[in-house]
Amino acid sequence: MMLFLFYTSFGLHRDTGCRKQDASCILYLVSFFTLSCNMTRKDRYRQVIEYFLKNAPDAETELDYEEPYELLVAVILSAQCTDKRVNMTTPAIFKKFPDIQSLSKASFEELFPLIKSISYPNNKTKHLINMAKKVMDEFDGKIPMTVNELMLLPGVGRKTANVVTSVIDQQPNMPVDTHVFRVAARLGLTKDAKTPLAAEMQLVKYIPKDLIADAHHWLILHGRYICVARKPKCNQCGLTGICKFFHTRVIEP
Repeated sequence: MMLFLFYTSFGLHRDTGCRKQDASCILYLVSFFTLSCNMTRKDRYRQVIEYFLKNAPDAETELDYEEPYELLVAVILSAQCTDKRVNMTTPAIFKKFPDIQSLSKASFEELFPLIKSISYPNNKTKHLINMAKKVMDEFDGKIPMTVNELMLLPGVGRKTANVVTSVIDQQPNMPVDTHVFRVAARLGLTKDAKTPLAAEMQLVKYIPKDLIADAHHWLILHGRYICVARKPKCNQCGLTGICKFFHTRVIEP
């Protein structure tokens, strides 16, 4: 009764298409909301996974690359920058520096003009050159394929290392960027996760190992195009039935 009174005290959100006076619609939303709240975490993960397996079975990175070296460079450049901008920039880099060896010999003056349109070009220029030198000196010119080894490279944090190992080697690692962090929290896949690492640990605990690499692409693309930060497109989302965030915005004063 209290929940019913709460709903009837406010206008319903425009996304529902219901009116405040529509009692049957209100009762439907109350039961819908209650069902979502009572759903177990395992059930929530199961339904999210089933949805994406059906609707996004071929999800993959939007960064253009042909080999581990190119992906690593692209991911380093993508920090706080769009994949679209990175894809516009990397062809010129790979034409002049086609492999890790040539990049290790690049000077700042040679590389900087090629990435000056990318965010933080000064730091990223230094990171790329020093990364390449370290790969040549300590890994025999081969891109390492473990998270811990990758994180030894300049410009490579945990997220970048997780991306490279999951995309190239299908390792069960979950890169958590702002999109993944947001979508996981809104759907209720993560609970009280304050950091990307905390979110990562919760996600890999509940997602089957053989789906973790795919799940990263599901969440990031969903966050990039549907569950956007400021104005999520809930009317285009097939997960509203289990989305905790959606049920907090069903009503508005």
